[in-house]
Amino acid sequence: MRYFVSDIHLGAGSKAERRRVEDAFCRWLDMVASDATELYLMGDIFDFWFEYRRVVPRGFTRVLARLAELSARGVRVVLFTGNHDMWCYDYLEEECGVEIVRKPRVQEFDGIKLHLAHGDNLNISGQPMLKLMNTIFRSSVARTLFSWLVHPDLALKFGLWWSGKSRKSHNKTLMGVDNLRPLVEYAREHNAKNGDVEHYIFGHMHLAHYTKEERFEVLFLGDWCGSEAVYAVMDSDNNLKLKTFAIDETVS
Repeated sequence: MRYFVSDIHLGAGSKAERRRVEDAFCRWLDMVASDATELYLMGDIFDFWFEYRRVVPRGFTRVLARLAELSARGVRVVLFTGNHDMWCYDYLEEECGVEIVRKPRVQEFDGIKLHLAHGDNLNISGQPMLKLMNTIFRSSVARTLFSWLVHPDLALKFGLWWSGKSRKSHNKTLMGVDNLRPLVEYAREHNAKNGDVEHYIFGHMHLAHYTKEERFEVLFLGDWCGSEAVYAVMDSDNNLKLKTFAIDETVS
């Protein structure tokens, strides 16, 4: 079984909320461990992640241990970086066995092609300020200067404040299907050029949704900020569907 999940935002909110979400995600990882062959973390697993050469953010020990255990058991664990955890280097790869992917990728599973991406940096040509910010944040020079000039305590304080502002802009209670249109349009344009991708999977928007086009389908994964999370699973027959997981209970 292949699993796809995004927008956990570990470390966000109050102490109680942080623990609630981490507990739920640990339960979910324990659940999928029974039959997972591949696990795709589709970005924003952490609310803010920044690695210094010898320093990583405090916390998330139980999650990282589970990811390392899955990898050690032969499960392929892949992280597509999102706009909240793009500043990772080699810690997750070396310590947890997590493969890091920094760009959208078309991946083939048993002859079926999926386009996988977090979705934050796609079809934003009409948003010059957002495009500029993405360029700056993804700059290796900016990351190096930030690590040299900013103490880790200040970096995390600033990062969590900035991440909170960004996360609130994707509050699913304020979102509607129209907000998903740029990524659906991206999928249409991509499919028109390539024509052989059957499924597109995105995170980022915090709104779970499924849309079927003539030649392909688009799945938007949900976040973990409410009462239930929405993830995707591809079974042994290569059927792909969205499923829900109750944050405070068991699988629904």
